[in-house]
Amino acid sequence: MTSVDCANGTERCAEAAAMLGDVADIFVNLQGDAPLSPTLAVEKIVERLQQDNEAAVSTPAIRCSSSMYLHLISDEAEGRVGGTTAVFNSAFRALYFSKRILPFVPRTRAADEENVPVCLHLGLYAYRRAALEKYCEAPASRLEQMEGLEQLRFLELELPVSVVELDPLGWDVIELNNPSDVPAIERVLAERGID
Repeated sequence: MTSVDCANGTERCAEAAAMLGDVADIFVNLQGDAPLSPTLAVEKIVERLQQDNEAAVSTPAIRCSSSMYLHLISDEAEGRVGGTTAVFNSAFRALYFSKRILPFVPRTRAADEENVPVCLHLGLYAYRRAALEKYCEAPASRLEQMEGLEQLRFLELELPVSVVELDPLGWDVIELNNPSDVPAIERVLAERGID
């Protein structure tokens, strides 16, 4: 078990990696609030770090279907914190993560598109050991504290975060951020035949 002093999952992974010693080059952080994340995402983020020597961290983001986007819009309209969105460049380097819906898409355009140009960040990470060590040596960053998003510390430390963009799946990937998310998650699990 990790210390109660760990402020987030990344700090817990760093502590666990230090306790385990030299057993691996890449460490994966799975988040309990993302029960609808596909297994494929774990494989893809590990592959990305194995192929991209410059990346310190890799993490998945899924392009929103219209229904996922509307779920985010509904959460925002009701004053709830919805999912986290990821913005990245053409080389798949993360530019920013936010609990706001980024980039801005006019609702008329989003309603007309099968897949809106918004990517929902899935809270899974693959880290290099050195990235975990640098992360823990630094204090929580200003943006990390404002947004409540641990991965922003990597960006402020200028450690490259590689985003694995996934196409929409056959189900909506909804994270457990609010009690009102439980019925939607249970519905998706039932539709997929998962008890």
